Amino acid sequence: MRFLSKLIIITLLSMICACAGAQDKKSYSINCIAFYNLENLFDTIPGANDVEFTPNGPKRWTSERYKEKLNRMAEVIAQIGDEYDGLAGPAVIGLSEMENRTVLEDLVKTPALKPLGYKIVHYDSPDKRGVDVALLYRPDLFRLKSSNAVRFSIPDRPDFRSRDQLVVSGELAGETLHLVVNHWPARSGGEKKSRPLRIAAGQLSRRITDSLQRIDPKAKIIIMGDLNDDPVDKSITQGLGAKLSRKKLEPGDLYVAMYDLYRRGIGTLAYKDSWSLFDNFIVSESLMNASNKELKLYRTKIFNRPFLLNPSGPYTGYPLRTYVGSTFQGGYSDHFPIYLFLIKEK
Repeated sequence: MRFLSKLIIITLLSMICACAGAQDKKSYSINCIAFYNLENLFDTIPGANDVEFTPNGPKRWTSERYKEKLNRMAEVIAQIGDEYDGLAGPAVIGLSEMENRTVLEDLVKTPALKPLGYKIVHYDSPDKRGVDVALLYRPDLFRLKSSNAVRFSIPDRPDFRSRDQLVVSGELAGETLHLVVNHWPARSGGEKKSRPLRIAAGQLSRRITDSLQRIDPKAKIIIMGDLNDDPVDKSITQGLGAKLSRKKLEPGDLYVAMYDLYRRGIGTLAYKDSWSLFDNFIVSESLMNASNKELKLYRTKIFNRPFLLNPSGPYTGYPLRTYVGSTFQGGYSDHFPIYLFLIKEK
């Protein structure tokens, strides 16, 4: 009898603790931010910088193939972040390697994306290939405040032309968030020879960050893009001045949010059986050390689900591309998208 009484008391105490725990359990809003290199999203109309992606060009780029590419891109974007119930497509996604605003308008009208109501931020850049960076946002989640395209130039190279750096500011979950969308110079001619161009691009991103922090020292900033460099390369650690260790962050610092994935050998593109992590998020210290009642970084991920992988042949396991050389294979992109989650206590 005495044993039974003790058992009842223990059971009641457990129930009380469980109820108290349930009452103390905190709930969070979750917001997804993403970036995707679309790999040559061109329309079929010949232009000054575009002969390759036309019906009569070497790629035989037809309206049917263009529509298939759009639907492929939309298929991916609509699924990013869906591991959390209630999330359908990122609140904001930065994009690179698209030809013009027209292709973006066609993209957001696809069956997969039209219900999400994405709006477009885009400026034409002077890139030699005619590709730009852009940003899509869901106005039900992100309220646009301002945008600006910052020209990337090299003072002693007047003939140099590359993508602008797109700066977008808006309100997410009741807070101001600044986004810098990038596509830094490629490794054409070799990594070492082209390295100074990416270091210069990193320095420009740092100047943009500094200007935002002069206005608000606690500005919440996310630099995203295809940087054509890994997290440990000089363009990021020296040009941009971002840190690889979260423990060493001080106010005003930038943190390479993809570094842990890179250390684990996880990449966003493959070449000669080697993975690189060129698609990166760099975030301000204010997003790392914020309180639970503010927007803060929760986790970063790479969207590399099986349907994005080449299923067979010499490139098995690589990203399934639209083309290999001039051979159409109806895939997606040579890059996997990246995404992160920002959380905030409700």
